[in-house]
Amino acid sequence: MKITTCIFDLDGVIVDTAKYHYLAWKRLAKEKFKKDFSIRDNEQLKGVSRVESLNILLRIFEENVPENEKQILTDLKNKWYVEYISKITPEEILPGVLKFLEDVKRNKLYMALASASKNARLLLDRIGLTHLFDCIVDGTVVTRAKPHPEVFLKCAELLEVEPQSCVVFEDAIAGVEAAHAGKMYAIGVGDKHILHKAEMVISSFENIIVNDVLNLTKTNKNE
Repeated sequence: MKITTCIFDLDGVIVDTAKYHYLAWKRLAKEKFKKDFSIRDNEQLKGVSRVESLNILLRIFEENVPENEKQILTDLKNKWYVEYISKITPEEILPGVLKFLEDVKRNKLYMALASASKNARLLLDRIGLTHLFDCIVDGTVVTRAKPHPEVFLKCAELLEVEPQSCVVFEDAIAGVEAAHAGKMYAIGVGDKHILHKAEMVISSFENIIVNDVLNLTKTNKNE
């Protein structure tokens, strides 16, 4: 089936906000649990919702927190995160991203933003890319975290395209799995050893052109 749509995760794909998420979770771990939250621990949080991220953190630390306190903790983490990203600028767009997005637009493919973050629109506005996207689906719209494909399938639904015609750009294993669960192609952005289940893996958008996307096959897809 002909490729019609490119769907992009935000954190770690378009802009490196992952470091701000990490700093906020690390601060929460230190101030609330007196624990050190490592970069390695943080890998488990990529691509999942804020609530599920907290649950993972609690499992790592073997901490039990009443359900009514979890909202307080996630709100606090988000408050710190928003403080960190409030000063973000277009200079933090990852290398090659803007050129690639503009190339996608010139080739008349749909572009969607799919993110678990409830701050996705704020971030896009801060880096000046909102106008490029035909569709934005974020954590205010969907409830099920990756690897569930809800966020990607919602993009396809809003754009009225077949999931099989969509290519998802992801930096997380859960995101690649979600793309495949939705019968979409996946292009990993990052480490090829971690994202090896994707149809293609790039280290950055400087290493890809639109024709690479249009020529994808389903060789490695889990049907």
